[in-house]
Amino acid sequence: MSEGFEPQTFRVTRADLVRYAGASGDFNPIHWSERFATGVGLPGVIAHGMFTMALVGRAVTAWAGAPDAVAEFSVRFARPVPVPDTDEGTEVVVSAVSKGETDEGHTKLALTATCRGEKVLSLAQAVVRKR
Repeated sequence: MSEGFEPQTFRVTRADLVRYAGASGDFNPIHWSERFATGVGLPGVIAHGMFTMALVGRAVTAWAGAPDAVAEFSVRFARPVPVPDTDEGTEVVVSAVSKGETDEGHTKLALTATCRGEKVLSLAQAVVRKR
């Protein structure tokens, strides 16, 4: 794994939220109803937190070269990812910085995920096995 990690951008649309809801069983109306989401104080329909985490996981596995190279992965949800009702939706940009190695020689990554220039996760990190 190289020290330079090319940022990865993921487009998120309302159609993605519908597909994720079906796959996960999470049909909370904050993920599909503008009226409900704004009624509870959100900026609009928001992406599922676990869907956002999965996008970051995809970036980590791409950098690692294989899913089984990811030894540890954790995040905390800091801000919602608003998804407008447009064909373009929104974008989540994921980047990583190497934070050294573990005692076993695995690479520690500090991860950042942003939407509209704001961090949507905090304390996001991963440990990737050397291959």
